[in-house]
Amino acid sequence: MKRKGHSFEDIPVMADEIAVLIASRFGGARRGEHPPLDQMLRRRGAALPPRLRRRAARLARADQMAAQPRVARQLPVDALARDHAALAAHLRPMGEITRWQGRAVSFAASVAFGLMVVGALAVWIALQRGLL
Repeated sequence: MKRKGHSFEDIPVMADEIAVLIASRFGGARRGEHPPLDQMLRRRGAALPPRLRRRAARLARADQMAAQPRVARQLPVDALARDHAALAAHLRPMGEITRWQGRAVSFAASVAFGLMVVGALAVWIALQRGLL
């Protein structure tokens, strides 16, 4: 979301987008589940740098306040839009396919390391028994 938030009605949209980005980057949501931003911060907020964690907390509080229109009109929408832009810039660099490929490579490396350990153990046992 590159547009600036000009209305308090944009706050839930910004918060939902950041929650989806956190879930796709760090996990913490089941398939098909779309938890709110405050819940995603409780689950995976520690994965964010402290400065961005504070920005995400401000956005989550504003999202909760945006449910009441009289209170929502008093929120600093431009500051929240800057918070959203900073969080999106941090969370977006890797696409979903890149993250999937990273997980696949990590899994393959784990399997290869396990096979190397089993092979080394087999060679060590063969040496101890005098077969090699």
